[in-house]
Amino acid sequence: MEEVLVPKNESLTACASPAEYHAKVDALLAAIQDSGAEQVDLSLRHIFVPGMYAREGDIPAGTLCISKIHKTEHLCVISKGSASVLTENGVVRLTAPHTMITKPGTRRVVYIHEDSTWTTFHATNKTNLEDIEKDIIAPTYGDLISLRQEALTLAEAVCG
Repeated sequence: MEEVLVPKNESLTACASPAEYHAKVDALLAAIQDSGAEQVDLSLRHIFVPGMYAREGDIPAGTLCISKIHKTEHLCVISKGSASVLTENGVVRLTAPHTMITKPGTRRVVYIHEDSTWTTFHATNKTNLEDIEKDIIAPTYGDLISLRQEALTLAEAVCG
């Protein structure tokens, strides 16, 4: 069940566009990095089956996480804990068990209220983690926009 925690007029939620949201998240990430805040070890587990890769991490309560920018649509499951999640559409409270679909371009800011376990599932036959990350993660929002434009250009060339 999703519960809205922050009104739409809060600074990070009052974004006119995805680009504005990503710029604000970039600024938040830079401020955190500049502060020298300690990085948390998520104890990632990598699970492979034919055609699929799953990445599972345990996140301690009190952790603030900023996800990477996702290129692909995939499933995400919270199997333990609860968190407040900021997206382009505002803040929601998520409590395990919870399954959601991550759309291309998604980037979340997450505050973990209770020790949590999150798992993402990605369609791939690859097993090299660097190769998989290149396929599923955009280094910047601008890179994602460039990839989308390249795909549109290719589709127009192929389809006429």
